[in-house]
Amino acid sequence: MRLFEQVEMPLISVLAEMEHNGVSLDTNLLRKMSGQINDELKTVTEQIYESAGAVFNIDSPKQLAEVLFDRLGLTSLRVGKAGRSTDAGVLEQLTDQHPVVELILQYRTLAKLQNTYVDKLGSLINPRTGRVHASFNQTATTTGRLSSSDPNLQNIPIRTELGRRIRAAFVPQEKTDCILSADYSQIELRLLAHFSKDKALTAAFAADRDIHRFVASQIFGVPLEDVTGEMRSRCKAVNFGIIYGQGAFGLSRTIGISQAEAKKFIADYFARYSSIRQFMDECVAAAKRTGYAETILGRRRRIENLKSRNSNKRSQAERLAVNTVVQGSAADLIKVAMLNIQRRIDAERLAVRLVLQIHDELVFELARAEAERHAEWIRREMAGAIRLDVPLKVDISWGPSWLSE
Repeated sequence: MRLFEQVEMPLISVLAEMEHNGVSLDTNLLRKMSGQINDELKTVTEQIYESAGAVFNIDSPKQLAEVLFDRLGLTSLRVGKAGRSTDAGVLEQLTDQHPVVELILQYRTLAKLQNTYVDKLGSLINPRTGRVHASFNQTATTTGRLSSSDPNLQNIPIRTELGRRIRAAFVPQEKTDCILSADYSQIELRLLAHFSKDKALTAAFAADRDIHRFVASQIFGVPLEDVTGEMRSRCKAVNFGIIYGQGAFGLSRTIGISQAEAKKFIADYFARYSSIRQFMDECVAAAKRTGYAETILGRRRRIENLKSRNSNKRSQAERLAVNTVVQGSAADLIKVAMLNIQRRIDAERLAVRLVLQIHDELVFELARAEAERHAEWIRREMAGAIRLDVPLKVDISWGPSWLSE
């Protein structure tokens, strides 16, 4: 009830304000990007035809399956009601069997970004306000995270060059304004350290160390300065994979090692961080006992199949039990931050508009001349939203677009 009355219900007016504010777009940039993507799609299409030795409809799952499995002899990994699957999960497992698979994944990424964002965003601009007003949904996800629709802004990829270019189209309406982004840094890993009470991780976060480099030095038993880029990458994959319950198979695919190596690596990780293993086991045990997983503010999610005889269903339920606690608590945290920030904006009548919430990031529109002043109190409100055993770090940047890094 406290979560409902003190967080979710007051948040309704914050989301209404954010939807009303909307966000401005640079439509000229979007048109230019659309032309560039068209050129890239033509190039990739020709490369696919050349690599496959056939001209076919790349968007047709049936024709694609015939080319991959019949013509090229690749292994069909999954058959559903619609026939042999060619979804992203299957293709990613086939990338080392033929170079055409990587090209098809590249084609799909380009086509999806063009159809979902580059070509569609401009059509969603409200003619009266000149802005896009997305809907933010409180009850659409099981973890408590917000989702957005019309457009769905949560799925713009930020780790690809093209995804970052789309962010450049989100701009302030006034030339004297700027876009300010405030993003929680490694929030889920910090929550993992908080819940597990791991002394080494807690101390590393308190000292503001590069957490992936720090973990790598402990796992590989080398000084920090001797940690290589490959060591850091492997530990980064495990650090994030732990939260989502990634096993040896998933890790081996992510970082390109054998399953046996991945299995040993995970075992070494848990041997070093036994408190994390203990926390995960406690999450599963609590969910078995009560029937639900619970976040830091008491949000509950029913978890089924924890006692299933089917090992796949049981493993998935165990992953959900852990993931809900960590990811759901991150959702609680940013909602509290949003409430506190909007209350201050309203109380002090500040010329600051909260325009977007994307995962662990809040996006504002405000006067460029005032950006530094507002950045300081926004950082304090976000860092102090919920007190944890580790400090919360907030990365803030501002500039002429959302791509202000």
